[in-house]
Formats: sequence, structure tokens, C-alpha cells
Amino acid sequence: MHRLIPQLLLLVLLNSTLLVAQVETTGNLRGLVTDSTSGEALAYGNVFIKELNIGASTDSRGYFMIGSVPANRNLTLVISYLGYKTKQIPIKITPNKVTHYDVSLIPTGVELQTIEKIGEKVYEKNDTDISLQRIVVRDLEALPKGVETDIFRSIQYLPGVQSTGDVSARFYVRGGASNQNLVLVDGITIYNPFHALGLFSVVDPDMINNLEFYKGGFSADFGGRLSSVMSINTKDGNKNKLGAKATLSFLTGKALLEGPIPNGSFIITGRKSYSNQILKKFLNEKNVPVDFFDLSFKANYSNPDFIQGGKFIINGFISGDNILNSDPRVEDFSWSNNLFGFKWFQVGDSPLFYELGFSYSGFHGKVLPKSSNVRNRDNQVEDVSVQMDFTYMFDNKDEIGVGFLIKELNTKLFLENAQGLPINLGKSGTNIIFYTKYKFLQWESLGLDAGLRYNLANLSGNPNTIFMEPRVNFTLRLNSLISIKGAWGIYKQELTTITNENEVISIFEPWIIIPDYMIPSKSTHLIGGLKFDFSENFAIDIEGYLKKTIDVPILNQEKTFPSQPDFVSTDAESYGLEFFSRLSSGIFKFTTSYSYAHSYRKLNNLLYYPKYDVRHSLNLTMEIDFGNGWLFNTAWIYNSGLPFTKIVGYYDKYYFEDFFAGWFENDARRPYSILGIQNLGRLPHYHRLDINLSKKFFIYDYNVDVDFSIINLYDRKNIFYFKRDTGERVNMLPVLPTLTIKFSL
Repeated sequence: MHRLIPQLLLLVLLNSTLLVAQVETTGNLRGLVTDSTSGEALAYGNVFIKELNIGASTDSRGYFMIGSVPANRNLTLVISYLGYKTKQIPIKITPNKVTHYDVSLIPTGVELQTIEKIGEKVYEKNDTDISLQRIVVRDLEALPKGVETDIFRSIQYLPGVQSTGDVSARFYVRGGASNQNLVLVDGITIYNPFHALGLFSVVDPDMINNLEFYKGGFSADFGGRLSSVMSINTKDGNKNKLGAKATLSFLTGKALLEGPIPNGSFIITGRKSYSNQILKKFLNEKNVPVDFFDLSFKANYSNPDFIQGGKFIINGFISGDNILNSDPRVEDFSWSNNLFGFKWFQVGDSPLFYELGFSYSGFHGKVLPKSSNVRNRDNQVEDVSVQMDFTYMFDNKDEIGVGFLIKELNTKLFLENAQGLPINLGKSGTNIIFYTKYKFLQWESLGLDAGLRYNLANLSGNPNTIFMEPRVNFTLRLNSLISIKGAWGIYKQELTTITNENEVISIFEPWIIIPDYMIPSKSTHLIGGLKFDFSENFAIDIEGYLKKTIDVPILNQEKTFPSQPDFVSTDAESYGLEFFSRLSSGIFKFTTSYSYAHSYRKLNNLLYYPKYDVRHSLNLTMEIDFGNGWLFNTAWIYNSGLPFTKIVGYYDKYYFEDFFAGWFENDARRPYSILGIQNLGRLPHYHRLDINLSKKFFIYDYNVDVDFSIINLYDRKNIFYFKRDTGERVNMLPVLPTLTIKFSL
């Protein structure tokens, strides 16, 4: 017995050692996937370990993480990305460590095909991505162009995204107003992202690497808006060589310069309008003296001798628009954006990512009346923010995220009323927000993203402001073919714009913090959907949503006394069903999107339809890759009629611009329209066909891209609006051919 005890102890010790050894035979694999020619991150690509058949997708920064990988084994990592040569590299994982690999992929000879988030079907089966569209810039470039590539016009091909016509890039998501959309450039809010009367976006596609567009149900790390989030990630610049591009369209001239710097890279893009002739097509042949520009820059620095795994980024963006009329009787307009940011992104030896950012965003818009009857209007927004984000990835693929945001916001709005008296609606406030979320991803058939956004300090002084915004998002995969997705969340917004729904074209919409006597707007999202993955080349998404919003501020159109409030609250509700399919076969790619939607607002217990309420919307797109640099795209768009307010009659009204003129002179008496119930009428249905043909040339050391587009190929007479004074019908864009030429070195 005495001899048996040491043997038993030795056996227990050996078993314990073996058990510890078994526990310690795994590690984590992390990597960064980039373009071999430029060093730019490749977002939403595929990586998987061949021998284990496990993998992941790269995120918007090009990073991937695979946990619990067996250590000390010779394994093969396969990296694939559409438009690039698939690469296989041998790897070996260190026990209980994060093993990092940098992988660069070589582009195929001619990069023509659009890039999708490939790999979701195989590797991200439980990705909680309902109502999320991930897009890279070549997705945008492949679509027919309205003069030139524009991100806001391109997303209008998606179900659930509406516009009010060809002449505006303003977009409305699932029944929400345009001021309920958050637009971020590298995490910095841009308050007025429109050029030229709202016809185009201020964000130049040449600066974009990728973007994530949430149509609803977005997680706790985003907030401040009720409807949607567009998060744009810009390029870092070529890390390998100096390069330049020049682009010429009928509207603008653009230039890009990028290249390496010690331990980093830089990129500078600029765009300037040079002709208004093409804009006449958008504005019913009226000559509007529009002049605009935008300029962006970014530089990054990463030196392992300074901080291992650290990356430092500075970026900036400025834009300016002017409408300067030579006639002193016509008012002038000007507005500008200024964005500046600094960011420190860090990865280490543990599966922890963290980011610290400082940013400034400013907007200034004003109306200069000159000798016109228009009143003065001057709006300024200044946003100074500090944000910290931490993400920890567990070995079992679960993730936990924690963040902290401090935002100091100052809005100024100076107006003149009908009597010429000044009104100051300026206000400042501080947001202090803590948010956290947990992503449960360890089960292959279930993904869960549960989070909470807690408002420690609010912009509004109203004591009834909500403090907690819970969010939850899930995916349940029933089998290899079908998955069920859903999301629920509460969202708050304390900013609003002064918007006149009767305006056909808004020059710019002034931003203000809502007054203290108003309760901040609150929206509740309820979303459910099915996804069918029939094959790697064919998938269908079906989503239904219900969105209820309360306390939406609008101008008090019935204010007659100074004691009455400037704003009143309305409630809104929208619901609908969306269908989206993707099919690729050989050189062809087809997408179909359809949405059936209702939206309405309630004011004083009366319901009315907002101007962007569209019942039926159908978009069909087709892409054909002929090879040898030739690419053809076409899109057919159909929308049922938009709401409008009918003119029910006229009466003669006297306008006394000159008090001493005769009361009965011809120019003193003009017809004044009597309007019916707001937006009770419906315009005729809308449809048009667009095509685009592009060709890549290689001439000596230059790459030349030529894009030829035709908007409204069969010249459909789509109605835009009826003139209020005469009842005359005004149509949208006629057939419009455009040409864009890009030179790259």
C-alpha cells in the first residue's frame, strides 16, 4: 500500500500535467490583410485555416481574429478576396499567445468586378448584421452615374432608402427625415454633407476605402440619430510608391496625391466645380451660379520601435459652397464644413483592440439677403468630441466592447422674423455617454449582440430626457440554407434642423439643439428578417420593420404671438417589407431590390404623409464583365407616386414691395395659391432606365478609366412638382449623357 501511494501521486501529477498541456495547446490568430500594390486595408475579405475549416472575415480596418487555434501545428492559412489572387501561407500558432500575420494580396490583371462581403455564408454564419450593408468604393463605381460617382445617390438603389427625385441626393431611410441620418467620416460627424443645392454629396468617392450603412437596428456604439448611420472609412494612402490621379467630368475637376512617408503614408484629394451647364439639366434649365469645392487629407504613422502595434492617424476635411447672384435683388447663400481629427489605434499581445480619438466638426451656413425680401439667416455648429473604444475578443469568438464619449456641442442660429426683428436660437450643451455591448458568437448557429447606451449628461435641459438606450440584435441559423434575424432598440436625438416640407429644394437646413421646453425625440425599432443562402452565388434577404417615433420637433406654422413656441412636437410611424436578392453567374451579376412601405406623421391628432412617403419601390441592376477592361452596368428604377399638396384655388394678392407705387399697378397684384390638405395628393408613378459603360486602358505608365453614362435613357417625363403660382408642371431629369475620364499614375 505504501508503494502504491507514490505511484498514484505520480499518476495524478502526470494526468494534471497532461491536462495543463492540453489546455495550453491553443492560441489566437490575428492578422491584417492589405493590397500588395498600395498597402490599403482590404475590408470584408475571407480567411480560413485549411486543415481546420474554420475562419473569419476581415473587418473595416482589414483585421481578422480566429480564436482557440491548436498551437505548435503546421497549418495553412488561405486568404481570398474578389479581384485578388488567393494566397496560402504556412502558419504556426504560439500557445496562449496572439500570433500575428501581415498578409498582402496581389490584384488580378484587371480589377473590374465589384467586391462584396464574401465569406459570410461559410464563415460568419452567426453575424448579427440585419439592416446592415457593407460597401467598398468599387461597388459605387460600378453603378450608373448621375454626372459622377456619388455615395448618397448610390445607396438609393437599396431597399428602404428613398429620395424625392433626381434633383436631390438627400436620402430618407424607412420613413425617417433626412436630419435623422448620421453621417460619419472616420468617426467624425459631418453635419451638412451636401454640395450644390443638395444635388451631390460632399464626400469624394476617391477618398473612400469602405463604408458601413445601417438602415436601422444599429448597435450601442452609434447614437444621436433616429433612423440610420453611414460610417465611412477613408483610405490611408499608398504605402509603397508615390501616385497621382486626375479626373474630369462635366461638373468637376478632381485630383488625388498619395504616397509613403517614413513609417506611414498620406493621401490628399481635392475637387472643384468648374461649370454650371450640367446643373441646368437638374434645375429645369435655370442657371444657378453654384460654386463648390472640397479637400481632404489623411496621414498615418506606425513605428514598432516607438509603440509596437500602435497606429496614429491625423485627418481633415473642408468643403465650401457659394451661390452668388449678380442681381442685387436676389439673395446669396454660402455654407461650409470643417473636420479635423486625431486617432490612436492600438493592438497588442492580447486580443484587445482599443482606440482613442479627438475630433472637431464645424458647419457654417448663411443667407445674404442683399436687396431682396429674404430675411437674414446665419447658422453655426461646433462639435468637439473625445471618444474611447475598447474591444476584447475571447478565445471562444465572443466579444465585449466598452466605450466612452464626451461631446461639447454649440449651435447658433440667428434669424429675422417677418418684421425684421432678430431672433437668437443658439444653445450649447454637453453629451457624456457610456456604452457597452456583448457579442455572443461562440455558437455557430446563434449570434447575439446586446448593448446599452447610457446618457450621463444630455444636450437638452429637459428633465424628461431618457437616459438609457438598450439595443439587441440576433441571428439564428436554422440550417445551411435559412437564418432568422432580428433587432430591437431605443434611439434618442437631441438635434434638429429647421425644415420646411413645402420647399421643393432646400439650400441648406440649419441645425439647432432642441429647446429646453421640448422632450428629445425617441424612436423604437423593431426589425425581423429571413436570409436564404441558396449558394455562394445566390442569396435573398427579406426584412420587415416597424418604427415608432415620438416628440419629433417641427416649426410651429401657426405661431402668431411671441409667447407661442417656435416648435411643436409630432409623432411618426413607419412600417414596411423589403426584399433584396443577389445573383451572379459567369460574367453576369444581377441584384433586385423591392420595398413596400408606409410612413405618416401625427400633428394635433391629424395624420398626414411626409413628402418622402413611397408605397412601392423597385430597383433592378445588372452588371456584365466583358473582360479586357470592359464593364457594362444598367439599372431600372420604379417608384410609386410621391405625396404632394394640391392647389385648390387662387386669389389675387397685392404685394407692396414699394409702398409709394400705385396699388393697382400690374406688378403689385399677383395670384396667390390656396393649398389643400397637406400631402393628400399623389404624383404619377416614376421610372427611368440608366446605363453605364466603362473601359480601362493602360497607356505607358498611365492607367486611364473612361466612364460613359446615360441617365433616363428613354427620356421618361417624370414629374417633379407643380409651380404654386401658375400650376405649371415641372419635370425631373430628361435624358442625360455624361462622361468621366480618370488618369492614374
